[in-house]
Amino acid sequence: MPFDAELLLSGPRGRRLCFEYARACADDTQAGRDASAALFWAAHLASDPADRGTLLTIGDGAAPEPPPAGPREAAAALRSVTLPLPTQERLREALGASVDRAMYWQRPDGEDLLAATPEVSEALRPIAELIAASPGAQWWTTPVAVDDQWAAPWDGAGRAPDDLTGSLNEWHRRTMEDEEHAARERASDPNANWSGIWWSIPPHDLVRTTRSLGRQGPARLWFEEDSFGDDSAVATPVEAYPARVIEITGPEDWADLCRRHPLDVSAARRHDWFRVTGRVGAWTIPDWRSVAVEADAVHLTVLGYLTTATRPIELDDERATVLAGWNPDETFWFRGTLDRPAEAVRWERHEDEWRAASPV
Repeated sequence: MPFDAELLLSGPRGRRLCFEYARACADDTQAGRDASAALFWAAHLASDPADRGTLLTIGDGAAPEPPPAGPREAAAALRSVTLPLPTQERLREALGASVDRAMYWQRPDGEDLLAATPEVSEALRPIAELIAASPGAQWWTTPVAVDDQWAAPWDGAGRAPDDLTGSLNEWHRRTMEDEEHAARERASDPNANWSGIWWSIPPHDLVRTTRSLGRQGPARLWFEEDSFGDDSAVATPVEAYPARVIEITGPEDWADLCRRHPLDVSAARRHDWFRVTGRVGAWTIPDWRSVAVEADAVHLTVLGYLTTATRPIELDDERATVLAGWNPDETFWFRGTLDRPAEAVRWERHEDEWRAASPV
């Protein structure tokens, strides 16, 4: 898939990446910090247009009123930011911020809403062009690095369940049970105050891997949705080659997978996915038990994540889907893998930086 600005701006996570990159660059200068303040207020009011409350102050001074802030002001602020050439560190930080802010159980936050407006999206275009042309971002389009895969779940395990087929069957049973319960017990009104399972990933107990980012460690250390903020992890190298891998490089790949292996979850996902997308209708996810017959693994490229996650992907006139709960460059394995625990490395996070602590 060609990597260009249009692709980055086509999805909520890609737009948020560009927004976060600009905001990080803005903090480098005083003029930029003024722009950052304008972006803060514009995002705050995009999230709640009725909230023009005043800032709290210490002492007897009067609290300042929020400045005029909307898409027009935010676009002007973005155009005022000096944009240096992207470094690996700044790209990693911007991508990590976009992933960390992905939510599927509530409406998009102010920054996501602001970035989706025509004025701000157009102002993000030069940033998207800069990032798309950056050498440090070119690996975002590449397929699974089969000779460089690391499992980094927080317990350090890189082993598949003893009974893979049984695990997939149990996932299917529980998914259908949840769907039937939701259809029976939950209100059909998508605005109703219900929440439940919102993700669309394969079973949690399957091995999942990402590539290494060199001295920075496995990608999963840096890019994880709905993270619990752990400060230590054990990364274990995993051998899983050769393999039949389905590549998700963008919305159409995800839609095609759902069309080939459909599983209806309309009742279970109705309320959460309505909040994040605003769409009313039937919802579908891949039937992972069926997918496992076709492939050994499914890999999501970074660009596939940026263009697909947190948005509705139409399948036909009635059905749609959401890619939810995946992490960039993540691969789920439907067959056994060989982990090498003797080569595992313990990583620790200090001041938002992951560092190799020692071999395990």
